[in-house]
Amino acid sequence: MQQGYAAVLCVLAVLGLEAAAPGECELTRLLQDKLQYEMRLQYMKHYFPIDYTVQVQYEEVLRPSNITRLRNGTVSEAALRYLWFHVSSQAVLRIHEVLPEKHPSWKYIQELCQLFDALGEEYSKYRQTDVETVVADLVKLIYSAGAESRSKAVRPKALLDNCLKVMRMLYGVPCEF
Repeated sequence: MQQGYAAVLCVLAVLGLEAAAPGECELTRLLQDKLQYEMRLQYMKHYFPIDYTVQVQYEEVLRPSNITRLRNGTVSEAALRYLWFHVSSQAVLRIHEVLPEKHPSWKYIQELCQLFDALGEEYSKYRQTDVETVVADLVKLIYSAGAESRSKAVRPKALLDNCLKVMRMLYGVPCEF
């Protein structure tokens, strides 16, 4: 069994894809289940007022096109997953901040926060010095307090839609979903 796993890692290394850790794959599968379209629609659109938006920093909106551009700039898959984690967890926290505890979406967002906390344990071994400079700079911008002037209004559902699309791009092949 271990030889088969080593062979898969070698093939992925040759293809330029870095394997995701088994814990990452399990947690992203759970996230994918939680981010089903019907759930996103119900909790992030139907339970919010029409055209409701959340203020986020410009860097907190990560779209598939951003990932494609970074891949073309030869950013590693591990660094892209690191970036996705930080952007997506911040987006979920931004939504969580605006919800009162009695809101119908509060428990759903709380569960997403718990999954991202567990995924954060997987990423705790990464340091910003271990990833490409462009990714480390983006992560620093996400957490910087002075970047509020570069904010934009985004619908909560759009934030989770982007989260799921990018997650599928980054974890679909290595985690086989």
